Amino acid sequence: MRHVTVKEVMTWPVISVGENTCFKDIAGILVTHAVSALPVLDDDGHVVGVVSEADLLRKEEFREEFLGERYQPQIPSGQEPGTGKARGMVARQLMSTPAVTVGKDVSVTSACRLMQSRGVKRLPVIDDHGRLAGIVSRCDLMKVFIRSDRDIEREIRENVLMESLWMDTSCVRVTVKDGLVTLSGRMILRSDAQIALWMTRQVNGVVDVVDELVWDRGNTPTGEAC
Repeated sequence: MRHVTVKEVMTWPVISVGENTCFKDIAGILVTHAVSALPVLDDDGHVVGVVSEADLLRKEEFREEFLGERYQPQIPSGQEPGTGKARGMVARQLMSTPAVTVGKDVSVTSACRLMQSRGVKRLPVIDDHGRLAGIVSRCDLMKVFIRSDRDIEREIRENVLMESLWMDTSCVRVTVKDGLVTLSGRMILRSDAQIALWMTRQVNGVVDVVDELVWDRGNTPTGEAC
C-alpha cells in the first residue's frame, strides 16, 4: 500500500541562511518572509542548525531595562546574564543544533510523529547526502487530509481491497464522505474484516472508518448473495 511521502508535500525552494549571516539580516528575513524559523547551511549546503524567532528574542531577555524591572530570565547553569545565544551575532552562534531533520522519502505519518515527539513545527528536509532539499511544516502535512473523497475511495478499492488483500473482497462496498470511510458488505472471516479495516485506516486522508462489515464464521462462504 502506497503512503504519501514528505517530498510530495514539502515546500521548495526554501529560504535559508548561512552560518555567518548576521543577526539583523536574519531578523529581516524572518519578518519579510513571515516565517518563524530558518535552516542554517554550511558552505556545502548541509543543514547544521535552525535559527528561530525564539533564538533571536533571547537577546531581549537580557536587556538591562528588563533586569531593572526585576525580571529574572532563566539562565542555563554555569552562565551569566548576557552569555550564550543572548550575545550571539551570527547564525552559528544563535541557532539550535543539531537540527531535527527528515528524509525526503519518509512517509508523512512518520514526519508527523517526529514533529510531535521533538516539539517542533517544521522540519528541514534533506537528501541522501544531508543537503537541504525542502522544508515541511504542520500545514504541509495537513495536505493529506484535503484529498478528495473520490481519490480516497479509489485508493481503498484499488490498493487495499484489490491489490493488497489476499482474500475475496468482491462483496465489500466502500463509501467516503468528508474523509469518513464506511466499509459494508460481507467477508468470509472476521479476521479478514479486521485486516481490511486496519489497512483502510492507514490510507492517507482517511479521518475515520465506520465498520458495517459482516462475516461468515466458517472458513467457507455461506453462499449468500452480495
